[in-house]
Amino acid sequence: AAAARNGCRDAGALLAREPRSAAGPAAGPCAWLSGGLCAGCCRAQSSSRQLRSEEFRGPDFFVVLDVEYKERTSWLVWEEDGKYPNVIVEIISSITAATDKGLKKQIYQDTFRTPEYFWFDPFSLEFQGFRLADGRKYQPITPNEQGWLWSQQLELYLGILADKLRFFTADGELVLLPSEAALRERSRADAAEAELERLRRLLRERGVEE
Repeated sequence: AAAARNGCRDAGALLAREPRSAAGPAAGPCAWLSGGLCAGCCRAQSSSRQLRSEEFRGPDFFVVLDVEYKERTSWLVWEEDGKYPNVIVEIISSITAATDKGLKKQIYQDTFRTPEYFWFDPFSLEFQGFRLADGRKYQPITPNEQGWLWSQQLELYLGILADKLRFFTADGELVLLPSEAALRERSRADAAEAELERLRRLLRERGVEE
């Protein structure tokens, strides 16, 4: 589980992506991350009947820990030994809010038995999380001083930064998106090169050959 949680830290881009349309996300591949499946655009379905229904759309973002490594375009519970997501996040809007807060919450609680469920509105910035209490009913997760919510499943905080939902470590460090990590590395490399050039110039000024 630890490896899966570490892998899911790299999935911040899935939460920080642009808001989806009210019609829901397009079909696409699931992302495999260090032993855990983190999906931002593939469907999670609990039955073949549900798969054929356009009235029920799968979660916007979900995490399944400790699963077999193989390529998937959807998460079909009946083909995965009955394993449901460990964490679900819905990106809500004025059109989908009633369903996300009502029907879907009930399904995730009573059918999926998903341990943690979060919803986030990228426009109003409404953000709430719930955890199954004694494995039975969802209870609200109490935010910390920053308004972040702790995920026991991921061992990470979820919180809002610059109007986007992001991951934070237990120590409060922002989990960088791949693009942000690459930019940081480039900045470090540029700074190191600049320092090296400064030292070379200093040596030349003192008449020391490299």
